[in-house]
Amino acid sequence: MSTRLEALPHRHVLTLPAMPSAVRTARETAERALAEWGISLRHPTVGPALLILSELVTNSVRHAAALSPQVTVIYAAGADCLAFAVHDRHPHRPSLNASVTDTGTGAGGLATVMELTLGLGGTAVVRADVDGKGKSIWITLPL
Repeated sequence: MSTRLEALPHRHVLTLPAMPSAVRTARETAERALAEWGISLRHPTVGPALLILSELVTNSVRHAAALSPQVTVIYAAGADCLAFAVHDRHPHRPSLNASVTDTGTGAGGLATVMELTLGLGGTAVVRADVDGKGKSIWITLPL
């Protein structure tokens, strides 16, 4: 996918307390933003995209809240692309190459994230903050 994220015409940023309620708020905000941007919630990419978003926010709330009292979600879209990032200030950068292990157990929510993302022809990238004390996980999906 060659779309540059900076070129996407639609953007929205949401910062929330790193609490379980952040998952629902992030998802509801995504639904409203997509509708405002003219992307049908019935588009076949939207359901999986919302699940991916929910998994990423859940991971930040579960694993990063001790060091990151807030989670920031960045939403972006264009005519043929949907992208979002979940950012927290925990320094651990998870491997997105993690999948099902030899024992058959997954790497938690990230295994689901990667399976859905790759299944839709999308990409996933972990980007460290400049100071190394946080990261964003960016997901880009074709529409």
